[in-house]
Amino acid sequence: MAGYYRRFVPHFSAIATPITELCKKGKPDKVVWTEQRQEARRALKEALVRGLVLANPDFDKPFVVFTDASDTGLGAVLMQEDEKGERRPIVYLSKKLLPREQHYAAIEKECLAMVWALKKLEPYLFRRHFTVYTDHSPLTWLHQMKGANAKLLRWSLLLQDYNMDVVHMKGSANMIAAAERGPRTSPGHWSA
Repeated sequence: MAGYYRRFVPHFSAIATPITELCKKGKPDKVVWTEQRQEARRALKEALVRGLVLANPDFDKPFVVFTDASDTGLGAVLMQEDEKGERRPIVYLSKKLLPREQHYAAIEKECLAMVWALKKLEPYLFRRHFTVYTDHSPLTWLHQMKGANAKLLRWSLLLQDYNMDVVHMKGSANMIAAAERGPRTSPGHWSA
């Protein structure tokens, strides 16, 4: 049931990992319920009961996307400013990294987070100008990339379909990491 409401829960996959690990192929038939799994259950239950309200999207206003990656997962949030000028969440996204993705370099994980989030959010973002905030500064110039990393080059080409500004922010200010509003800095511009 909690999985059904995952878009309402920030960091859902990170919170649920101890429980979802039990569902992996090849796991023993006997479930060992640990304190860590009990804490994950409690955190999910609290997140669902807390009732964080998502805002409805207003397609006449600009969207803002925050992306982040860790060693084990990806996270993103789509936001818009309300009438009071406060950013309100529209959609939360999270994804556990596959074992092969966990071995990616930091820039590859951060770029994967951006590509994955924008593909998931495409119904909101396609053919609109928006801003992406990331705590990984090399992503602000990824669109100018020339180099030997074929994976980053492919993702850079995918991102050219979007009309976006990519803005670097300190990791401690990232909405995904710290749930606070990020500072505005000079953006790297991407346009379709």
